Amino acid sequence: MPRFIVLLSALLLSACSDPQHAYQSGEELPGGSSSVSASGSQAFSLPSANLPPSRRVDFAVGNSFFRNPWVIAPATTTARDGLGPLFNTNACQNCHIRDGRGRAPLEGATQVTSLLVRLSIPANAADAQTLKQHGNVPDPIYGGQLQDAGIPGIDREALVRVHWQEQTVTLADGTQVSLRKPQLDLHAFNYGAPHPELQTSLRLAPPMIGLGLLEAIPEADILANADPDDRNGDGIAGMANQVWDIQRQQTVLGRFGWKAGQPTLNQQNAAAFAGDLGLTSALFPHDDCTGAQTNCLQAPHGGELEVSDAVLKQVLFYSRNLAVPKRRRAQDPDVLAGKALFQQSGCAACHTPSFSTGKAAEPEQSHQRIWPYSDLLLHDMGEGLADNRGEFLANGRQWRTAPLWGIGHTEAVSGNVSLLHDGRARSVPEAILWHGGEAQAARDRVVQLSNSERQQLLRFINSL
Repeated sequence: MPRFIVLLSALLLSACSDPQHAYQSGEELPGGSSSVSASGSQAFSLPSANLPPSRRVDFAVGNSFFRNPWVIAPATTTARDGLGPLFNTNACQNCHIRDGRGRAPLEGATQVTSLLVRLSIPANAADAQTLKQHGNVPDPIYGGQLQDAGIPGIDREALVRVHWQEQTVTLADGTQVSLRKPQLDLHAFNYGAPHPELQTSLRLAPPMIGLGLLEAIPEADILANADPDDRNGDGIAGMANQVWDIQRQQTVLGRFGWKAGQPTLNQQNAAAFAGDLGLTSALFPHDDCTGAQTNCLQAPHGGELEVSDAVLKQVLFYSRNLAVPKRRRAQDPDVLAGKALFQQSGCAACHTPSFSTGKAAEPEQSHQRIWPYSDLLLHDMGEGLADNRGEFLANGRQWRTAPLWGIGHTEAVSGNVSLLHDGRARSVPEAILWHGGEAQAARDRVVQLSNSERQQLLRFINSL
């Protein structure tokens, strides 16, 4: 037997003897049987592989409402009119580029399509019900989200600019990495001065893949990983957010959004239609205008519910069935070595590798073993990432663990790499270096890796 085969066999045998290095059955299918073979710019836009042909028409219909622009009312296109009066964009795909992440804006640009600004003000004792149902107190003039566009005759709320502040971090081997932090510049307010204690939070559109699978994880399995008081003393205090479910009229587990502020995918979709496009639905039946914006309140609209229950259902079906691409090189020795480093560094303490889904609303997501690399819990990520703005139980330093599946396709799909909640990280190493708080120890272990080890870690993450 040739010597290189002997050496390779020994390496693989050694890897398989260590569960941190070992390939586990099913890892190459992060979405279970719904996973698709995909690459390139459309890697996030395919339907679940287990979606039968009879249901793919429904997927295509939902895609059309997600992808195509909505128009100003009144219009002959009555199924797609009602945009605004205030809005951020006219189509979901403008933010979720090809169903992937948004793009962070260039220095000083006033076009920030993929990035929006959440607003709130400090709460007081009289705000208990508002906090229960909305998670924070909106600005009295500009509400809970800044809209930087308006239909003709309706002034935008304000202009948004982002400036980038650079700093350099030196790794243990001498490698220097430039990090950037956004500085938000809001100006030209058209409806008066906002509250003097206005709280803001930049949010970049996240990828859409695998959302139906995340929704199908049993609640008990998510809560089993929570340790808000860090009773096991590992420095990780994952906490579940508890948020308001409009349809059920009660407080339930939060799963979706950067701070797990939405309970269901349907409510997440309806909230985006309302805040981002200015479209009403059964869950959000009123335009996002405040009492101070009288011209907004009097503007023409596209009917009592601009997004009908039927359309909302079709978009829900589409967003539940956007498939996760299959892993690449899951059994490559360097990838398996990177997997071990991911575990040893402590990354998996929050980026939980796998779950099993229960009985889901759609059969395609039911009873699948999935590999999202997220616990869907809130964690204190340190002062560097803090937005100092609460959302239900989440405080200003806490963020939901972002799923890592599909991360290696980011540049091909979105045209660039903009990671973390505000798109500041232009690469995986930058994203890691911003980790603080509960993730500080894991971040510091990565800083100490040699260049070859760091490349193995990155090969693993980019294989997900």
